Amino acid sequence: MQNTGKLAGITLFITGASRGIGKAIALKAARDGANIVLAAKTAEPHPKLPGTIYTAAAEVEAAGGKALPCIVDVRSEQDVRSAVQKAVQTFGGIDIVVNNASAISLTPTEQTDMKRYDLMHNINTRGTFLVTKECLPYLRKSKHAHILNISPPLNMEPHWFSNHVAYTMAKYGMSMCVLGMAREYESANISVNALWPRTIVYTAAVEMLHGQEGQPYSRKPEIMADAAYAILCRSPGTSTGNFFIDDEVLAAEGIKDFAQYACVPGNALILTPDIFVNEKKSKL
Repeated sequence: MQNTGKLAGITLFITGASRGIGKAIALKAARDGANIVLAAKTAEPHPKLPGTIYTAAAEVEAAGGKALPCIVDVRSEQDVRSAVQKAVQTFGGIDIVVNNASAISLTPTEQTDMKRYDLMHNINTRGTFLVTKECLPYLRKSKHAHILNISPPLNMEPHWFSNHVAYTMAKYGMSMCVLGMAREYESANISVNALWPRTIVYTAAVEMLHGQEGQPYSRKPEIMADAAYAILCRSPGTSTGNFFIDDEVLAAEGIKDFAQYACVPGNALILTPDIFVNEKKSKL
């Protein structure tokens, strides 16, 4: 999807922006000349994962945006408030919040220790709620206010709970924020939506979790970045409370070539569906 320039001068507060989908969204907006607040924990290089908030900030600047790297653990009220204040001091406000930071453990109940349970719920559900809450006073003042959670549709089939109920609850908590806040802030002209990939999106975090075996049957983070961009360019208030799927958003924008997003273009029709999406490979 081509850049339109619609996000020029717009300030985005993106959690988990040092790598993966968060960074891809940041770079897409940066090409319009947007201001990007990179709110993530990785200030020092991770032994297994590439990138820090500072390397991501350098990429944002190189792409044409303005970057503000902030060390943020979304579990910390002080970290979040400090980053929000820095964002407002630096850029004059906040227009868009992208809640991307997430923790995952696809473990059944008896194999999920409470430390991991707490981590997922505190980052996914509580972190999303906290970041949004702290940004809302500034979103109310914006003329282009959007909240976008990288979270799944609220599919209540038991299958999506039974294999990893702790993760599902934590991730659905992000989606319930969309369901409630879209209605709560409708009159404030703040759009609140969720975005989820139809297929596995191959990132460094996915590689660390599952190895390289799934890479040939996955898509690149750019498909999520393009879909997020399409949503965030819309006038606020025109589309809110939706649980968007990435390729459906892009199809509505006129995109027809989805092979460009496949890690291996020749496998574009046999990709692995992501969890929470009821799709057969043959439907791609």
